[in-house]
Amino acid sequence: MFISTPKWFPGAWQPAYDYAAKANGNSIHRMLHREATLRLKSFIAALALSLIFPAIAARAQGQASGSDADSAAIKKVCADFSKSFSRHDAHAVAMTFADDADFTNMNGRHSHGRADIEKWFAGLFHGNLKDSLRTDTVKSIRYFSPDLAAVDADTVITGTKTADGSEIPPRKGLMVVLAVKENGQWYIGTFHESEYPAPRGEAAK
Repeated sequence: MFISTPKWFPGAWQPAYDYAAKANGNSIHRMLHREATLRLKSFIAALALSLIFPAIAARAQGQASGSDADSAAIKKVCADFSKSFSRHDAHAVAMTFADDADFTNMNGRHSHGRADIEKWFAGLFHGNLKDSLRTDTVKSIRYFSPDLAAVDADTVITGTKTADGSEIPPRKGLMVVLAVKENGQWYIGTFHESEYPAPRGEAAK
């Protein structure tokens, strides 16, 4: 015997169909929303990188070399240091340094600030360096920013006396400086110097 489905049967399932459709629609909506959000974030990130990278590249290119005027000014500071050293003028030596500069000599003795640096050199110029002459020849300048540069220079010091007053052979070494620009003027910010070892023949004497 065939039993027909009551006419009310499809209508009884309609709320379930509506709920499923609504749930499925919400799920699709959330998925599309997440996709749109991710795309927006990716676009923003790409835009930011497109703006940042050229700026970094331009800054790096600008830091690779300073102006001719800056290089000349840095070389002059090193030359002023050498000339003041050779005149045995401790105050003039100290004035080539920044106010809060650091100086470390060939033996590792450290001085901080102009006053301390001036005091140290004044003692040297009254001691074994009272007749000394110094030259510093700048070999390279590398700029890290418009106001900061690393400087390497060859150093030669003659006229250094021993405790008994005899003169030792010329001393050669390396002058390593971080130059800083303050209020438009270059100064020595940190100064480390090292003395090259004597040639084997001289060391054996």
